[in-house]
Amino acid sequence: MLPDPTVPASLLAVLELLRGCFTAPTFTTFSSLVTGLIAQTGRCTVTGMLSGAELTRVWSHDRAHVFFSRARWSPDLLGVSLSHLIVRRLLPESAVLTVAADDTLFKRRGKKVFGAAWQHDGAAKGPKPVGRGTCFVVIGIVVQLPCLARPVCLPVMARLWRPKQEQSKVDLAASMLRLLAACHHGRRIHVVADAAYHGKTLRDLPATCTFTTRLPASAVLYDLAPPRTGKRGRPALKGARLGTAKELAAALAFTSFEVHRYQRTETVRLAELTCLWYGSFHTRAVRVILLRDEATDSGYDLALVTTDLTTPAPALITRYAWRWSIEVTFAEARDLLGAGQAHSRTRRAVERTVPFGLYCYTITVVWYALHGHQPNDAADRRERAPWYTTKTDPSVSDMVAKLRRVIIAARFLPTRSGRPTDQEIRAVQQAWAVASLDTAAA
Repeated sequence: MLPDPTVPASLLAVLELLRGCFTAPTFTTFSSLVTGLIAQTGRCTVTGMLSGAELTRVWSHDRAHVFFSRARWSPDLLGVSLSHLIVRRLLPESAVLTVAADDTLFKRRGKKVFGAAWQHDGAAKGPKPVGRGTCFVVIGIVVQLPCLARPVCLPVMARLWRPKQEQSKVDLAASMLRLLAACHHGRRIHVVADAAYHGKTLRDLPATCTFTTRLPASAVLYDLAPPRTGKRGRPALKGARLGTAKELAAALAFTSFEVHRYQRTETVRLAELTCLWYGSFHTRAVRVILLRDEATDSGYDLALVTTDLTTPAPALITRYAWRWSIEVTFAEARDLLGAGQAHSRTRRAVERTVPFGLYCYTITVVWYALHGHQPNDAADRRERAPWYTTKTDPSVSDMVAKLRRVIIAARFLPTRSGRPTDQEIRAVQQAWAVASLDTAAA
């Protein structure tokens, strides 16, 4: 039985849907650490999670560390359960899944941190995009919530990538995508990724998966294989050389289309061609879509390659624009929930703490969509911060703030079942503010 002040009833209703991933004692620890991480406004270390849950005088700190280093639970299994929760509660029935794949570096210090090394850091500031830390390959389901104008990416799987190991980042992403497709058997999945994600491993993705990425400028394309001639010998696997994207842009005819991306609709010119990218996808036919902005006279501004042969080109551009949502998720998970701040050093702890932080991001958004959203949330935010004159939708920071208020109110109102009302939350906030002023005056 969970202590009432630890986990609010509405949050527990979401976490109960993940109970099958844990034993009974481990689920108790999991629920409390999720609450502690979300409630913690300081450093989100493992002991910081315990402090956020206000269990430092109730539990030994070793209980929290053991959860990450030795307890029996799988990040992949938890992520799959989260993906089923998203599909069943946030998406229409039989909806096609849009999945974003990318990697990010969580900076770490210390010689004994497992997997930490100097490597590329796309979020680094300065002329050298390099940092020391642990790199995780992440896949997330992109959803469009009714209360948000922009799509949001909800992480459902993350694995540690180590430099100079046998598996590449593309290998890890392909392995996770195959697992996700197997767990959602028969459901169509559209994957979007940046230009770093291409290679031979992607040839083995299930038939239900399509893959869309940016086409490297150096990629050479070929025409489809010619028909068999009936002569002896191996038939040709590829046709004539078509050239690079730059060479195709000079030969193809562009047509104007309206495309919706990044919350605005604009007119662009598109050209497409079905061909072979023999070096990456071998004999599997792909479509190359070249985009040219209205202000561009020659060449192209964006080149995409996709295994989706049926979706119209404007819809593919919109789908690929959703990829940016995973970059926003990485930034918000770091800044709002402190993902990656845990000081774990052993292998299992390192491999679990970052996925745990990313999953807490997913849990927060799911909680808000199912239990936390109120139509006047954006108006309340504008009232507290009147400089947001054009704010019409809640942000993820608003979702985290509201869940924190619910957690605080539940601790002050432990005898009331269910989620505290907005009036009760404001009453607790006002009482807390008055008490803080009195303490400062004394």
